[in-house]
Amino acid sequence: MAPAKPTAGKAVYSVILPTFNERQNLPIITWLLNRTFTEHKLDWELVIVDDGSPDGTQDVAKQLVKVYSPHVQLQTRTGKLGLGTAYVHGLKYAKGNYIIIMDADFSHHPKFIPQMIAKMKEGDYDIVTGTRYAGDGGVYGWDLKRKLTSKGANIFADTVLRPGVSDLTGSFRLYKRPVLERLFESTDARGFTMQMALAVTAKSKGLSVGEVPISFVDRVYGDSKLGGEEIVEYAKGVLQLWWST
Repeated sequence: MAPAKPTAGKAVYSVILPTFNERQNLPIITWLLNRTFTEHKLDWELVIVDDGSPDGTQDVAKQLVKVYSPHVQLQTRTGKLGLGTAYVHGLKYAKGNYIIIMDADFSHHPKFIPQMIAKMKEGDYDIVTGTRYAGDGGVYGWDLKRKLTSKGANIFADTVLRPGVSDLTGSFRLYKRPVLERLFESTDARGFTMQMALAVTAKSKGLSVGEVPISFVDRVYGDSKLGGEEIVEYAKGVLQLWWST
């Protein structure tokens, strides 16, 4: 499939959903997205970017493409190429003039999307991010160690970088498409540090960011992709951004 041309005029919301071994989660998150957008009468599409999942995720995705046509498309890649590059790849095929990035494991519930859209309209924000650490946002299903790791990572990055957002590592965001394209061109970070790099770059460019409190729930099926290697990568990324900004 050739890269898509962005939709002109009416608002179309493209959800870019990177997957790796999400066979059990994908049908439910797709159903929830369809229900949310349909109930709020919003034009939408889902771009699934799968990195060669060995568990049959692509077979499930192909069925979803048929069931929810024309709202769902599948873009496949060979091998586990990383979260950040999946967003860049998905954007090439997205038709929407608004882009939503989120996880496929239910940690980001689609019910918050209408609030994020309303927030963007209310303040004409360039970006709206879901936050676990402001208002009535929160984290559920994590043990104390995981909570302390996440909170500590945000405090560390906030102290060093002063990004102006309460949840720097959050990956549930709504972007105006031209803004995301501009940010992708301005940052080389493509791993777990990408969300942080995008927020810091947005601040340096004077872009406006709104926040919506969300309830973050630990994944229902499958294993977390976050390990010690990613934590080290994150720390290095914070210091690199501090040095370059």
